[in-house]
Amino acid sequence: MTRRQTSFNDVFAVALGHFTHDVYSGFLAPLLPLLQDRLGVGYALTGNLVVFTQIPSLLNPFIGYLADKVSLRYFVIFAPAVTATLMTALGLPSSYLALALLLLAAGVSVAAFHAPAGAMIGELAGNRVGTGMSVFMAAGELARTIAPIIAVAAVGWLGLEGLWRLAFVGWAVSGILFWRLHNIQAKPRPPDADNWSRLWPRLLRVFPYLAWLVLGRVAMQAALTTYLPIYMRDVRGLSLALAAGSLTILEGAGFVGALLSGSLSDRVGRHRMLYSLLFVSPLLLLALLFVPAWLIIPLLIALGLTAISMQPVILALVQDLFPDNRALANGSYMAMSFALRAVGIWAIGLTADAWGLTAAFVLSAGVGLLALPAIHFIPKQTP
Repeated sequence: MTRRQTSFNDVFAVALGHFTHDVYSGFLAPLLPLLQDRLGVGYALTGNLVVFTQIPSLLNPFIGYLADKVSLRYFVIFAPAVTATLMTALGLPSSYLALALLLLAAGVSVAAFHAPAGAMIGELAGNRVGTGMSVFMAAGELARTIAPIIAVAAVGWLGLEGLWRLAFVGWAVSGILFWRLHNIQAKPRPPDADNWSRLWPRLLRVFPYLAWLVLGRVAMQAALTTYLPIYMRDVRGLSLALAAGSLTILEGAGFVGALLSGSLSDRVGRHRMLYSLLFVSPLLLLALLFVPAWLIIPLLIALGLTAISMQPVILALVQDLFPDNRALANGSYMAMSFALRAVGIWAIGLTADAWGLTAAFVLSAGVGLLALPAIHFIPKQTP
């Protein structure tokens, strides 16, 4: 995106949109125990509610391809308002099918935001892509940190059916984004940037190994960010408020980790950073399952700093490897990541139904460790 003298302030504007957008999309996970009781379904069907928000991510490569050719800034601008409207309507559907359709619609809005927003950050950040991605992803983690608090407090105050009253904030932020970003245009690109005969081999060189890596990351992330409140309630015996609080602690540490990891990867290298994070986080997840109660909070903090903070590094790596097709590469990565996360949520839910949540969390940690070798095969420079 070429800019009208764009400064790093534009990065913070997009990050504000990310923060607001993800506050609303973050309402679902902490309310899953309540929705499970209301619908009377098992772990797998409850987890599949999150999957419905992931299915539209398959549109991300198409959205990214368009964003490389024309500026889709209005997707970034208006997605917070649309997502806010849909996610605050969680209490209105009276059946599982109606709720699933609502979440599918919300997933389209989520996809429309993330594919062009990440590429926009890659352009606006200049030679500080890692730092830009850290700011962008830290905004998302901060949103997911406070989303459980807002969701549970709002349900206690307004009831599940009254959440729609909170949608106005999303519309206000979209207004701010329109004022700040509506003049940003798509950048001039090399004439052969859309040459698929050149681009396709590069995608094949990177994305199979990237998928291997991402599978390990999303297996742990799916367990922690989707099933943690249910695990804390059903296995550890906490109340809904305390179970949601555990997610807040995890995401709060994830905010700090996301803020640091991308910036550190600018200095120490993307691959070295990924090796460290992916080695430590599965071990911490296993420890969480077997420690006494007084160690849960320190381990949640450690998991937030490691398991939740890989995304800025991977996104910065994708931007590095595809400098002329950033939106397409980012959209393809987001589609793959969301799709694999949906598979992970489904697999963990089925495992939990069959053998319990503890066994499901052990499985996710094992998948995380098995992804370590993938980092070796991902190029360090544009292939």
